Amino acid sequence: MGRCCFYIVGTLSLLLLVTSVTLLVARVFQKAVDQAIEKNIVLRNGTETFDSWEKPPLPVYTQFYFFNVTNPEEILEGETPLVTEVGPYTYRELRDKANVQFGDNGTTISAVSNKAYVFERNLSIGDPKIDLIRTLNIPVVTAMEWVQNHFLREIIEALLKAYQQKLFVTHTVDELLWGYKDEILSLISVFRSDISPYFGLFYGKNGTNDGDYVFLTGEDNYLNFTKIVEWNGKKSLDWWTTEKCNMINGTDGDSFHPLITKEETLYVFPSDFCRSVYLTFSGFESIQGLPAFRYKVPAEILANTSENAGFCIPEGNCLGSGVLNVSICKNGAPIIMSFPHFYQADEKFLSAIAGMHPNEEYHETFVDINPLTGIILRAAKRFQINIYVRKLDEFAETGNIRSLVFPVMFLNESVLIDKETANRLKSVINTTLIITNIPYIIMALGVLFGLIFTGLACRVQGSMDEGTADERAPLIRT
Repeated sequence: MGRCCFYIVGTLSLLLLVTSVTLLVARVFQKAVDQAIEKNIVLRNGTETFDSWEKPPLPVYTQFYFFNVTNPEEILEGETPLVTEVGPYTYRELRDKANVQFGDNGTTISAVSNKAYVFERNLSIGDPKIDLIRTLNIPVVTAMEWVQNHFLREIIEALLKAYQQKLFVTHTVDELLWGYKDEILSLISVFRSDISPYFGLFYGKNGTNDGDYVFLTGEDNYLNFTKIVEWNGKKSLDWWTTEKCNMINGTDGDSFHPLITKEETLYVFPSDFCRSVYLTFSGFESIQGLPAFRYKVPAEILANTSENAGFCIPEGNCLGSGVLNVSICKNGAPIIMSFPHFYQADEKFLSAIAGMHPNEEYHETFVDINPLTGIILRAAKRFQINIYVRKLDEFAETGNIRSLVFPVMFLNESVLIDKETANRLKSVINTTLIITNIPYIIMALGVLFGLIFTGLACRVQGSMDEGTADERAPLIRT
């Protein structure tokens, strides 16, 4: 009986070890988990994935910071502008997808992304309806640029002279963000109905959407989950000078496909940036006890390179690294985008403005993603709105101002997973860990039985060495 148990334990140990190694090499349980995730993380009506996409559960906050001009008269005399940062003015974003319609075979889905802003006084430095900011008179600067492009030249020149507009104005934060009726724009709108009499950096963006989207549901391939197919009826943009620069790549940044690897490059299309951008892996993070891959927008996105030459408008007119001229998609307004405080931009932009203090921790754009599910755990989208301003001889309002990329405002749009959602996600991840670790559990049992087998072998060998009393007795007795 003992010898029988000895052989059974040895055989079982060997079988368990061989089975575990086979399962590990073939990745049987890992593939099963991957296939289950690929099947479930698809936009299908009535599923948890669809509900989270349609009405994102995570709270999103946008903080606005303004640059208050402290020496306007000196700037007009050609001196260096001095600005001070004022903020944050924090708003809670209310997001949802509307006008949702599924396409053929469930592989596409169309929708608009609604967004509304609710002011959070306890997270803000002051009251946006009271606090005043001195900044560039953006409608006037824009009108001057229209003159340079022969747009309503005579009318605009006459209006600017008649109403004696100044290059710097003071408005409340609320007016600068959500809009005010501008004197010059009101007069121009009489001749051009497509020009609004109101101006605001986010005018018309509260309680509205940025256009019609067509997304892929991920039904055909999990890598296509929420990938943009069309925006406003177009499969590509038409603002830039090369086909590559006009491509609409990736998602809208609200979601990513599951089973992400650190070797991947992730693409997003933020419509307010007027172009697609990409993010690259930069390290490992842990948020609320959940594993995450951190992806960052690299400096190469706004670098002055041959790959980005197609973003130079007019063609060949590149301002330098770290800035993007988006006037072509902003109705001719001389708007220049950058990262906050000219982070990752050429030194010439920083030195031209006193008060710039770029900092990686506060000014970089990043997203922390759980690689298994593709769920965003934490993210920060940060960019700055600047105005290109210069001395124009025909306009006394510009004085002797230098040619500048002048900072007006930057924002920090951030999200962080809450504890309740994190706990639900933990249970899912822990379940998958148990399943994928089954081969290791089998291997551990194989090692345990191997140790038992070794112990039994030693015991049997010891018994054979000792023998019986008669066996130990001498063959010849005297």
